[in-house]
Amino acid sequence: MFTQKATTRRNLWFERLMALIAAVNLGLVAFDLSYVPWRDFYLRKIPKITNIYDPIKGIEPHRETQHYLQQVDALREQVSQTGLTSPQAKEKLEELTRLSVEIIDSNPFAGSGKSGTLEKIKNRMRDRIGKNSAKQSFATFWSQAYLSQKGWNQEITFFNEKISPLIATNYYRQIGENNDYINDFWLIDLPFIALFGIEFLGRVFLIKRRHPSFTWFNAILWRWYDLFLLLPLWRWLRIIPVIVRLDQAQLLHIQPLQRQLSQAMVANFAEEITEIVVVRVINQTQVSIKQGDFTRWMAQQESLRPYIDINNVNEIEAIASILVKTVVYHVFPKIQPELAAILQHNINTALHQVPIYRNLQIIPGLEQAQTQLSEQLATQITSGFYNAIVSAVEDPVGAKLTTQLVESFSKALGEEIQQKRVLSEIQSLVFDFLEEVKLNYVQRLSQEDIDEIVEQTRQLRTQSYIQPIVEQSSALIEFKDK
Repeated sequence: MFTQKATTRRNLWFERLMALIAAVNLGLVAFDLSYVPWRDFYLRKIPKITNIYDPIKGIEPHRETQHYLQQVDALREQVSQTGLTSPQAKEKLEELTRLSVEIIDSNPFAGSGKSGTLEKIKNRMRDRIGKNSAKQSFATFWSQAYLSQKGWNQEITFFNEKISPLIATNYYRQIGENNDYINDFWLIDLPFIALFGIEFLGRVFLIKRRHPSFTWFNAILWRWYDLFLLLPLWRWLRIIPVIVRLDQAQLLHIQPLQRQLSQAMVANFAEEITEIVVVRVINQTQVSIKQGDFTRWMAQQESLRPYIDINNVNEIEAIASILVKTVVYHVFPKIQPELAAILQHNINTALHQVPIYRNLQIIPGLEQAQTQLSEQLATQITSGFYNAIVSAVEDPVGAKLTTQLVESFSKALGEEIQQKRVLSEIQSLVFDFLEEVKLNYVQRLSQEDIDEIVEQTRQLRTQSYIQPIVEQSSALIEFKDK
């Protein structure tokens, strides 16, 4: 027992270790996929990351925009040495004006997909100078007259805070011989792939040894989700094995999410399956009606397919017998007073319609006697009628006569139904009725709250799972008490 627990504990720690390694690898994959879109953020907040990771993505500073920023640094150095009005400073200001025009015309930001950054630079410079032309705005900004009037320190501070960071975000990304951008992330990913590959082979070997009936292909399919860890492409799919491993290592519980996903899938399929099944049944019934199966059933004749009797009992006759006995022995006694009251009322009404009786009503006590007489008469009639019915049901001869009556009625009904006019009318009405059911109710059935049904099913399964545990716990408590 102790050895088994120790082995289980070691396996759990191994699963957790590999799950965490897979999670780290997934994090690196996510960082690699998001690096280029988020490079501006990293450059502003954590510039050391860009210095390290830019070479991996084949990113280097763009020569044109980098040269522009270097010229700005050279101008700042020159102004600090010789002043803003010196010929050397004027020469550098003219160079910056020329470079500004070239950047606007050539748009070096297009190669990195950052043309919007250039538009932002141009808009900020227009707002600063107050001109509609970006080229004229840069020419005015890089002039001795403007910088002297507005103040060198103030304007160069504006450029360093508002313009220079936008220019610095531009870059050039190298293209490899495969006509795609250089990406050396595989050098980082290769050790993880090798580790996961060795682990996968070991797991497949153990599965094959534990299940000798498995083929190697079946053993591989047992851990199919781990194959995503070995793919150098579509690395984002590694989220699947990472989630599964974290759940297996008891570091993440995905049962609620799994239950919701399965419930959503079942709900989506249930609506279509319900509609298909019901429509199929109705269509099959309509086909049977067209083929005459309905007529042969009504006439109780042999159909194309022999009728299969599983219990040697005529169910229709048995049901009719049960209904008759229920009405005679249970229903009729309960409603006998009401029937007697109705019959008494009819007797009184009939008597009042007789002219002689109306003339005799002047005799004292006659009306009371008539009421008692009609009440007794109604009671005797209903009792006699009930006794006659009971006798007919219990009498073997009466039961036989009743059976012959039902058979004659069924035979006569079948013969009349076989008449062409009656048959065609019944078939048409039944066929149209089924079509209306299909159009009016099947869609309503398919649109029923499937989610509620699935939830009820899940609760039933949960109760069926918990009930045995509760019973076992109760039995164990009773055993301990004893």
